[in-house]
Amino acid sequence: MTAPKPIQPVQSPSPDVLARFRAIVGDKFAVTDAQAIAPYLVEERGLYQGHSPMVLRPGSTAEVSAICKLASETRTALVPQGGNTGLVGGQTPHHGEVVLSLRRLDKIREVDAHSNTMTCEAGVILANAHEEAAKIDRLFPLWLGSEGSCTIGGTLSTNAGGIAALAYGVARDLAVGVEVVLADGRILNALSKLKKDNTGYDLRDLFIGAEGTLGIITAATLKLFPKPQSIETAYIGLPSPEAALELLTLAQSAAASSLTSFELISKIAVEFSVKHGPSIRAPLANTYPWYVLMEISSPRDDARDTLETILSAGMEKGFVEDAVIAASLDQRNAFWKLREVISPAQKPEGGSIKHDLSVPVAAVPQFLKEADAAVTKLIPGARPVPFGHLGDGNIHYNISQPVGADKAAFLARWHEVNSVVHAIVAKYHGSISAEHGIGFLKHDDLPGVKDPVALQMMRSIKQTFDPLNILNPGKVL
Repeated sequence: MTAPKPIQPVQSPSPDVLARFRAIVGDKFAVTDAQAIAPYLVEERGLYQGHSPMVLRPGSTAEVSAICKLASETRTALVPQGGNTGLVGGQTPHHGEVVLSLRRLDKIREVDAHSNTMTCEAGVILANAHEEAAKIDRLFPLWLGSEGSCTIGGTLSTNAGGIAALAYGVARDLAVGVEVVLADGRILNALSKLKKDNTGYDLRDLFIGAEGTLGIITAATLKLFPKPQSIETAYIGLPSPEAALELLTLAQSAAASSLTSFELISKIAVEFSVKHGPSIRAPLANTYPWYVLMEISSPRDDARDTLETILSAGMEKGFVEDAVIAASLDQRNAFWKLREVISPAQKPEGGSIKHDLSVPVAAVPQFLKEADAAVTKLIPGARPVPFGHLGDGNIHYNISQPVGADKAAFLARWHEVNSVVHAIVAKYHGSISAEHGIGFLKHDDLPGVKDPVALQMMRSIKQTFDPLNILNPGKVL
């Protein structure tokens, strides 16, 4: 089954139409200079280079509404963009669309300690949301490597996951309500703080994870949590993914909801981080085939005891070969820094073909074994660099080129490698996109893995919400 080609807008915006868009936001916030536009046109990995006649930077929901009304009237395509940190090309204007940057919508409208909520506009930087929550002794538990530049709107639009999804869920689980501007300019105000509201369909979840194809999220009410009283972090050496799975089961039994992170990291990923990361050191004196970065966050002062109990039991059972518990905040940060730089540390090794996938947690070890065998058979010398969130089955299965290979020739086999890996994912009833979205990169793959009825329903929803196909055309569907 092949996805139909997306319907392109009737016409590109004329100079007169662009002038009308400019009047909505003002000259200062309608960017047309080529040098100033350039950062909005290329995504983080450099896979795509877009083009656009204008970047609009509205400062309010009302301005976003006016932009959408005019876009609908003139059939001008818009590409919503947050911090431009997406990894599937969903934020890139591939067909010369007008870019709608939400970064100026950066106000935190309310922080409510009693209801444990915080209402943020779409352009609020994730790290700033963390800081605001901390001011009232609360936690917003969405942590991403790009937290210093990604925005709340972007994380919701892609339904981002992160290192604490095991305990707190993904972005969708952390949003109570949303404010959304529809394609025709209408504003959906669903910024409820209510935990219980059964008054019909819950429209919120339609827009979270829709990558700006159904509406533009302009604000959201987010869940906050009490800050843990104690946090302990361990870096652990293991013989195999099977041992990591056994350790996960043991840790979940001992720590329950206090187990907030359980990251599986391959030996080669650590080697790349130490080799290419800034001031990165291996936490353990000896090397092991696999590692786990585990964190316990407890509402009581017992995280250390719990972690030591887990590690001792793991060593007795043979799951754990070596481990170190962070002795200071600096050491804890160093552990997480090693994990954070895994992706950028692959760049100096040449081309990297990437997968953001999930399989049932119990199937992760067998998936890794089969995928490694299939990939290295297809491309002898290819170097799989798997790592990710074992606790929820989300593995970033990246493949670095063979040493000395031609980068362009290797990357030209991207879809060929995808087909091999995705076939194994399908065998285990997994997903080809666990937390990065579909965007542009995977929209041709979606029809091959999505239930046909679900795909038909998705297209019907798109047609209902955006009949002119002006919101992020060519993405997802």
